[in-house]
Amino acid sequence: MVRRLIFVLILAYGVCSLHAEELISRWVENPVEAHEFGGGKQDGVVLLKRASGLVESIKHSEEFTVAFRFETDDLDQAGPARIVSISRNTSHRNFTIGQEKGRIEVRLRSTKTSTNGLPGFSTDDVLVENVSTHLALTRDQSGSTILYLNGEPVAKKLIEGSLRNWDPGFTLILGDEVSGGREWKGKLEDLAIYPRILSEEELLALVDGENLTKMTKVTSIPPHRANEELFETKVTTILTRHCLECHDSATADGDLDLSKALASHTDDGILVPGDAAASLLWESIELDDMPHKREPLSVEEKEIFREWIDGGAAWTINFIDPAIYSRPAEPIPARARRLTVTEYINTVRDVFGVDIFAEAKSILPPEVRADGFSNTIYNLSVDLKHIEGYSELAAIIVKKLDVAAFVKRFTNKRDMTDKTMISLIEEMSTPILRGPAVKKETSLYRGVSTSAASAGGEFDDAVGFVIEAMLQSPRFLYRLEKPVTGSRARRVSDYELASRLSYTIWGSAPDMELLNMAASRQFDREGMMDRQIERMLRDPRAVARSLEFCSEWLNLDRLAFLQPNAKHFPEWETSLAAEMKEETLRFYEEVVWKEQRPLGELLNAPFSFLSRDLAAHYGLESEGLDGELARVDLSGEQGRGGLLTHGSLLTIGGDEASMVSRGLFVLNDLLRGVIKDPPPCVDTTPIESGENLSRREVAMERVADSSCGGCHSKFEPLAYGLEKYDGLGSYMSRDEHGNVLREDGEVLFPGEAEPVAFESIEELMNLLAESSRVKETMTWKITQFALGRPLNAGDAGAVSQIHEEATRNGGRYHDVMTALAKSRLIRYAEPAPSTD
Repeated sequence: MVRRLIFVLILAYGVCSLHAEELISRWVENPVEAHEFGGGKQDGVVLLKRASGLVESIKHSEEFTVAFRFETDDLDQAGPARIVSISRNTSHRNFTIGQEKGRIEVRLRSTKTSTNGLPGFSTDDVLVENVSTHLALTRDQSGSTILYLNGEPVAKKLIEGSLRNWDPGFTLILGDEVSGGREWKGKLEDLAIYPRILSEEELLALVDGENLTKMTKVTSIPPHRANEELFETKVTTILTRHCLECHDSATADGDLDLSKALASHTDDGILVPGDAAASLLWESIELDDMPHKREPLSVEEKEIFREWIDGGAAWTINFIDPAIYSRPAEPIPARARRLTVTEYINTVRDVFGVDIFAEAKSILPPEVRADGFSNTIYNLSVDLKHIEGYSELAAIIVKKLDVAAFVKRFTNKRDMTDKTMISLIEEMSTPILRGPAVKKETSLYRGVSTSAASAGGEFDDAVGFVIEAMLQSPRFLYRLEKPVTGSRARRVSDYELASRLSYTIWGSAPDMELLNMAASRQFDREGMMDRQIERMLRDPRAVARSLEFCSEWLNLDRLAFLQPNAKHFPEWETSLAAEMKEETLRFYEEVVWKEQRPLGELLNAPFSFLSRDLAAHYGLESEGLDGELARVDLSGEQGRGGLLTHGSLLTIGGDEASMVSRGLFVLNDLLRGVIKDPPPCVDTTPIESGENLSRREVAMERVADSSCGGCHSKFEPLAYGLEKYDGLGSYMSRDEHGNVLREDGEVLFPGEAEPVAFESIEELMNLLAESSRVKETMTWKITQFALGRPLNAGDAGAVSQIHEEATRNGGRYHDVMTALAKSRLIRYAEPAPSTD
């Protein structure tokens, strides 16, 4: 069945209007059997819902043509900005045709590409503003995909695989993404989608504006069950949590790799799509034989798994990445997010010009790390100590504040009349509360000032009490946002966006320029977001925020508690721990900000910052150095250069230079690998090294042990190249027992079946620095820190887009932050997960 859609759509600066034809749609043949499309306007875009008949026809034919005429209003649009798409959100689509500046970009889902339609392909810079252009995209059964402009082929790619994994539940949408955040500005008309390849003659007829009246009939097929979505949202998480420990590409117990499609096991009965009862995999799960020596699947998880197999066992993902799928793909709703102690200190400094660093650090309880960071939202609780502390600090801040000077920022009047005080309260509330006060709040604060005046207080006393009250308001202590109603993400308000930008880039409150932009709703004006992001990244607060990220990511604060065994390290000086932390932060700032290098070079840049004592501790030449850290070129030094050769990180292994701890750091924080805790039955007592038994040899025995190697083989070999560093980061060729130490080894990158060998520390550092996995991990870590929450499968598409854009622009911290600030993760608030 073929349906022809003919309509005229104008999208201009986020406002959609339809011409007189409004939405003309007609059936070419068999209208009785048709599934009607509903059409309508929603948030500046047109959604053509219930596209299931069209999708099923394309799945059946395994080929299609999309054709339309368009004009772009702006060559700076990116994302890509969505022109035409059948999708669910920014990471799940059947196909998308979009604009990436001067290029047309295509993403097409098949059984060989991702749910996001990646890898896609694009044209060169071929677009011209406000010029009518005809576009056609064709894809035949062999996978040959061709993009035509005005009848001429301009880009081609072989996209292998089947279209049977297209989701009939996705929406046909024009001018944006269903979840928002990818608006396109321009004119679109004469859209036609066919479940077959059009001939060259037919394509040229469309270019000339002719209507095709003779179409090929496609037999209707029954609707496909939502088995793919069940797999992507539920089954992947179950496999990650319960199965991949023993059945990923590297381990593959019983020659069974559950991280990749199981097509090779359908003949041997391990998986029988459509029949769980006949599947050996289901039998093992149902009888609790899998997972081995672990908690069995819950009743609910078993039911999901059985339903998936009985429904056809769809497998739509090339590789189940545990880092993505260990958490279910569900939206994370906006919630009250308390300011961290550092954010509180920064906010008070920037709003009032008052330094309360020492007082806040002393009075407020310290943050507790969770999921790798101490700003994780679910861990930012408030107890009685916080409440008492905020009250005490509010009084301290007002006492330190020059109230009269602060008032002059808003008015020169100093009388206590309603008119003056209400106006002052309204003016003050915007910077303090990060948005205008509502009427009820204004009345409350006016009551505070009236009470102060009634008790004999002067003007400055009354204002001071108002400020003290505002400092204890939830709107000051928390980052509050309006909850999302309904099931769709909503675009955040201008004031919410100002706060999101400022706390993401600066870790502090929005300044008056951002607040004034919010008040005048200028963020959507052409180029304004880019200019603001660039301005903010030039501010010293952006540097400070990035150094806070570095310290959190590498957990540098633990160095303050470093107490090595005095018997093993008699020459250790406590001051070295502080110098190690400073070395890493100075190195990070030099690479990221002063030299603007790609983030990967944090792993192999051949220099560092050393004092005389720290250089001597490392066994390096200290001549010319004094008590202050200075930049030192390490290009001629063996075993030095890059973060992993810093004492701040090498001390993660403790006094014994544990390969377990060091390997887990590389796996978790650089490769974004996932490993479960050992089963309760496993003896985890460390085996000490000794004569003729180095730490590496101890680790190799664990890796070779059948009861340990399945897990330990994934992370301990990552530390083999660091064996020459002792527990405090000194470099040596023999350990304290006289064992010869080595620096060769292998890196097993997540998702790969075979490791990559290296012969030296320098080779290891270069492997990591050049690894796409490591670079992507840095983007994930920065994004997680910015959002204040662990990421899940639902974020994967957005983070992938951030990383792709940042990589195209150089892969620097500046590029990641720019892409993040413009992404839907910042621009949109998510609804609460369904309770169905």
